[in-house]
Amino acid sequence: MEMPAQYNPKEVEEKAYRKWAKEKLFAASVAENSDPFSIVIPPPNVTGILHMGHALNSTIQDVMIRFKGMKGCQSLWMPGTDHAGIATQNVVERNLAKDGLKKEDLGRDKFNEKLWEWTNSHGSTIISQLKRLGAACDWDRTRFTMDDAYSDAIKEVFVTLYEKGLIYKGNYIINWCPRCKTALSDEESPHRDIDGWLYYIKYPVSRPEADNQKAESYIVVATTRPETMLGDTAVAINPNDSRYDYLKGSDVILPIVNRKLRVIEDEAVDPEFGTGIVKVTPAHDPIDFAMGKKHNLEFINIMNADATLNDNATAMFAGMDRFRGRQALLDILYEKKLIEKKEPYKIAAGHCYRCNTIIEPWVSAQWFVKMKPLAQKAIKVVEDDEVKFYPPRWKKVYLNWMYDIHDWCISRQIWWGHRLPVYYCKQCLNQTGNQTIDHRQQIVDQNSKTKNNKESNVGIIVSRDTPDKCPSCGGSDLVQEEDVLDTWFSSWLWPFATFYWPFGKTIDHRPQTIDLETKREELSYFYPTNILVTASEILFFWVARMIMAGMEFMGEIPFRDVLIHGTVRDEYGVKMSKSLGNTIDPLEIIDKFGADALRFSLMFLAASGSDIYLSEEKFLIGRNFCNKIYNSARFLFLKIKENNLVVDNLNLDSLNEIDRWVLKELNQTIEEASKYLESYRINEATKRVYDFFWHTFCDWYLEIVKDDFTLPKAKVLIHTLISTLKMLHPIMPFITEEIFEAVGKNTKLTQESSIMVASWPRKTELNIDARKEEITKSLFNTIKEMRNIKTDLGLGTKKVKLKIKITSDTKDVWAKNESWIKRLTILDTIEICEDLNRVLYRNDFWELNFDIDDIDKSTFVASLDKKINHAKGFLSKVSKKLENKRFIENAPGDTVEKERLKFKQTSAQKSRLQELRDAFK
Repeated sequence: MEMPAQYNPKEVEEKAYRKWAKEKLFAASVAENSDPFSIVIPPPNVTGILHMGHALNSTIQDVMIRFKGMKGCQSLWMPGTDHAGIATQNVVERNLAKDGLKKEDLGRDKFNEKLWEWTNSHGSTIISQLKRLGAACDWDRTRFTMDDAYSDAIKEVFVTLYEKGLIYKGNYIINWCPRCKTALSDEESPHRDIDGWLYYIKYPVSRPEADNQKAESYIVVATTRPETMLGDTAVAINPNDSRYDYLKGSDVILPIVNRKLRVIEDEAVDPEFGTGIVKVTPAHDPIDFAMGKKHNLEFINIMNADATLNDNATAMFAGMDRFRGRQALLDILYEKKLIEKKEPYKIAAGHCYRCNTIIEPWVSAQWFVKMKPLAQKAIKVVEDDEVKFYPPRWKKVYLNWMYDIHDWCISRQIWWGHRLPVYYCKQCLNQTGNQTIDHRQQIVDQNSKTKNNKESNVGIIVSRDTPDKCPSCGGSDLVQEEDVLDTWFSSWLWPFATFYWPFGKTIDHRPQTIDLETKREELSYFYPTNILVTASEILFFWVARMIMAGMEFMGEIPFRDVLIHGTVRDEYGVKMSKSLGNTIDPLEIIDKFGADALRFSLMFLAASGSDIYLSEEKFLIGRNFCNKIYNSARFLFLKIKENNLVVDNLNLDSLNEIDRWVLKELNQTIEEASKYLESYRINEATKRVYDFFWHTFCDWYLEIVKDDFTLPKAKVLIHTLISTLKMLHPIMPFITEEIFEAVGKNTKLTQESSIMVASWPRKTELNIDARKEEITKSLFNTIKEMRNIKTDLGLGTKKVKLKIKITSDTKDVWAKNESWIKRLTILDTIEICEDLNRVLYRNDFWELNFDIDDIDKSTFVASLDKKINHAKGFLSKVSKKLENKRFIENAPGDTVEKERLKFKQTSAQKSRLQELRDAFK
């Protein structure tokens, strides 16, 4: 079969993926005689479209799945998608807004119908895009975090943790997004520095007239959020700060509001911040919240859910947005001369991870998971290396976070997601006066203090199934909790819930009914999974929580290894972001260069755990390599046809030293690539196979045998090609499938129907003569040096005579290989001499010179001197960089390494040029 003249990735990729899917080559099952290898995909959001981070993450997983499949494992890549509560709701709300509607106009049920319609229409987009990338997921197993069966797992976990006392509802300060109108966890509220002001505000001091102490009429407190002073219920000093001993036992007056505030003493106060006196707003600051509970202060909420100021902020500010209210308050304070000064200040402000709105610390009734009891086992398995991190530095990051873990706020005030399996009995709540049905009701009503006690469980029913009546009073007037669970509460169960745990009932599942006994066997076989591949951003969101859930509900770790890859950045080192406009669309790269080009380039550039710097130009690496593979294979098949060769299995008896050399190089490549892949060093495996194929196989062996394309040589070529295709298949699945099929059509070799089910290549048993091997390697090194010397002397394409003085019994090497040596070095003739008038190169076996006496020697000397001086100048420049401590400390690690490599290579070049220059003295 003759291959088309040019490689067409689009045509090849579509054909190959159809074949794999049709033949069910992505499927994995329980097999007694095979080891399992399993990965659960980090479930992309149903709102998601493939970005370069997905492409990097998914390619790494696909490489490991395909590699382990070729190694004989039952290799399962479990796919699925996440319902992405806030993100999906935001998308559908924006769509409604185009028609002038809000979700409240539809009501909860109708709005959820819209959410399901959108999910069913668009939720599979990311799946289709992953298929274009080549993802070998077992798509028949695709799960969704809102599946009925998956919802059963979530209810089971919630109820179990509640019954163990590990889930509770409490009045706490939380991160509140006024745009999304929901609570957020600390991990969902990343802090970013913003430019702000530190305002120094005067608070009048209130003391009895008989008090003869220091007589300041006011104190000064510093704050970055002056509007929250309207909720102040105290001011605080550090008990060890002697500057303010005179204030102990005093009161101050809150400006504008004229509320009397206690002066409290607390070691949480930093004497170095501002004046050392701080305002205390328990309902709007986490530190103040703790002080408020400790000192039994009043908790006054001054904000509505949309961050407008409420009546507690006084009538003059009620209804204003928090920032407008801030300015209005400042105007009054300036007018009353109560602002002493303001200073520029960097504020570490929490932002909503979805809409980027600045969050508001807000006191409300929320549901929490007690994390410290769950964290204990999850800490131990990482300390004991039962779960290993790659790179290892992430172990310390994980443990530091776990040692200081806080309770997890799991309730969200949105409509899309898993509603909490909590029901309230109205009759019981009315009898106890416990008004907790409306979760958004603040702990503080509009005119009173906070209730700091935990809410009674009377009238609260937590159940796996919808209850018919209240177990306490028998009443049937029950209402379900309005809140939904944090999206991460569903995804922390992903490694085992995807296998239909807890197997509670038969589930009707299109296109077939799930056999729960089979699922039990599969969970036992594939769990724990082998590796989790993820980004560092969700180490705490997801990775840590999955380990906790696995230990709590399965009694085992969820995965043995965690591979954390780097961040995708643009060529200038800036993280790729839609908002910055510096993203590269992987689908556009696939359309332009092909999926294999994208995958190969990413793996070639992504050193273990390091960030990856991309520009569209970088994908030419993969495009060019695809073309090299394709053109080399096509050339082989054309030569086989041209010479009427019938190629079958390799015959070791017919090998010469160069054949053995290339096969030994192949053996070493197989060994090293296998070692690298087993330890997740995909970048190193990629570079090793690339280097072998391009520089050893194509640049050397293929070029050598062009003049001697016999059947033995064709067998070595095809054997090497097949082995290389197999090593490249996990990285470049499409082109390797295409050429593997072509091998079957152009030879008499018996092979598998697809490279996907072919075995990983094995090393060939070779009988190597050590001395002959050394001579062969010396010959190749000599040819490299001859090329360099000709270039350095300006003789690159000029045919010249080579003179050789043999210093050992190696004449036959030159005689047997003369034809291709002359072709590769552009020589006219090769003459063996007794002596040389000049030696341009020598090794242990021979000395060389070119017959160039008819050319003026000064021409060569001048050229060499110029190159030597240029090398010296370059080395001086690089040396200064490497001696600069600021450069070493501040430059990216790969930049420093590149400079060191430049220095090493240029030093070697300078030495060689100097030796060459000395030969012309």
